[in-house]
Amino acid sequence: MAHAHTRGAARPLLLAVDRDPVSLERLEGELQRAFGDGFRVRGELTAAEAVRTLERAHDGTAPVAVVLVDHALEPDERDTVLTTARALHPDARRALLVEWGDWKSREIARTILSAVAVGDVSYYVLKPWTERDELFHRTVAEFVQEWSRSDATTMREVVVVAGRSSARAAQVRSLLVRNGVPHAFRERGTDLADRVERAVRARGHDLEAVDVLVTMPAIRGAPILKDPSDVEIAEAWGVRTSLDDRDRAFDLLVVGAGPAGLAASVYGSSEGLRTLLVEREAIGGQAGSSSLIRNYLGFSRGITGAELAQRGYQQAWVFGATVLLMREVVGLRPRDKGFEVDIAGLGTVTARAVVLASGVSYRRLGVAALEALSGAGVFYGASVSEAHAMAGRRAVVVGGGNSAGQAVLHLARYCEKVTLAVRAETLESGMSQYLVDAIAADDTVEVRTSVEIVGGGGDGWLEHVVLRDRRTGLDSEPLRTDGLFVMIGAQPRTDWLPDGVRRDSRGFVLAGADAAASGAWPRERPPRPYETSMPGVFVVGDLRSSSVKRVAAAVGEGSVVVSQVHECLAADDA
Repeated sequence: MAHAHTRGAARPLLLAVDRDPVSLERLEGELQRAFGDGFRVRGELTAAEAVRTLERAHDGTAPVAVVLVDHALEPDERDTVLTTARALHPDARRALLVEWGDWKSREIARTILSAVAVGDVSYYVLKPWTERDELFHRTVAEFVQEWSRSDATTMREVVVVAGRSSARAAQVRSLLVRNGVPHAFRERGTDLADRVERAVRARGHDLEAVDVLVTMPAIRGAPILKDPSDVEIAEAWGVRTSLDDRDRAFDLLVVGAGPAGLAASVYGSSEGLRTLLVEREAIGGQAGSSSLIRNYLGFSRGITGAELAQRGYQQAWVFGATVLLMREVVGLRPRDKGFEVDIAGLGTVTARAVVLASGVSYRRLGVAALEALSGAGVFYGASVSEAHAMAGRRAVVVGGGNSAGQAVLHLARYCEKVTLAVRAETLESGMSQYLVDAIAADDTVEVRTSVEIVGGGGDGWLEHVVLRDRRTGLDSEPLRTDGLFVMIGAQPRTDWLPDGVRRDSRGFVLAGADAAASGAWPRERPPRPYETSMPGVFVVGDLRSSSVKRVAAAVGEGSVVVSQVHECLAADDA
């Protein structure tokens, strides 16, 4: 398996630890057979030797991609290896090795589940039981692929060069992460950044006064982008941001490319509807910023929000959906047999039915001193893209939901310290138990409950925040931090909708029986379950009033709503 790694650097290491010499020899052989061309393979019989190998790799700045540890090691020895790998090589994927059939042991199952829950391992790997065990090869290859996406030194399809504290660079990285674009950030002044800049200058480009440089070495003929806009980055990558004048009439228009909107687009386009999907920011919505979604059906090891969203986007595209990114829907009007929809910067399109799936945005803090530092140390849901830049630094995460919990655990892999600030009295009131357990087990994380952010500041970049105890009303001493990540609740995007689409007191769109009870429903027939108070306009996902705020629920609604769209079009009653 070839691996594109920075020229001159040591090959990444695949480490296996197994106290059985015969089993270890087989492990080494299978790893060498499948990955020997691009990786160093090392096997150790004892935990002590494995720890020394990890320490030598760290001292020599050699990357470690995967660490496989035999479940049969003594618990303290197993924990020592995993803890060392986690501390010295946070990007390395860690897994427990188990024999075929061991899953029937309740003790082994409990060990695996506990280790996964607290983040000691990513998952388990069945030991190879024969030569050329392709299941073993595939499992390890998936770990290698995940590692390569997070390793900062790996050659990437897109490269961003900027100063470490560049606010615009943070926005660009967030854009790329949330749209599932593989990329690397090179901090200006480092050897890696200097190589890129020398190559660009050699092509005749002047980089004087350039804040952010973006190159795309994987795409032949791609331009060199100097301080590019989001649209310029998307177009250079090959993402559609415009429509032809002849390409203006659709059966179904979906507003928002979060999980609900992507599902509606996949099912709509796959079932023969001419579908247009419009997203103003990034594929995946709030879910796209999640560093790991662990409880989505079918992904036993978990999946990043960006990866899940990218897979949905690819499905919709393959089925023929037209996807517009970096564009915002700003107007909706009924017309004969459908609707006219205004898209900012592109004009008007028509659709026979509309699905609203634009989701929600994180609420703002409302602290003037911190709002002034937005993008300069203060981020709203951008933890995935900023984690590497926070290496060795301190971070504060605000929020009590699953997204905040996932952000804390991801940042803890890199940060010196992470503080989780929660308004509620307990984490359990708003966060899944597996995240609560993982946070409690991480010594890097400090949890402060019954607090809120009331102040902060810094000279061009965030340097401190102030917490207020909600029980006593007293403010804390300034808490030193280099990054504040805010995930404090949902605010629907519904200001642009016409009055005929009724909303609840918080701005969420009414549907089904709630739409009928609003007094604005104009037909004798009742509205369909996901139909709003305007016939032919549907709402799914987090934007719907009283919806369940879960990725799986949003995907389910996005798939089910298409059958209701078909009923609407067949009856010609939009």
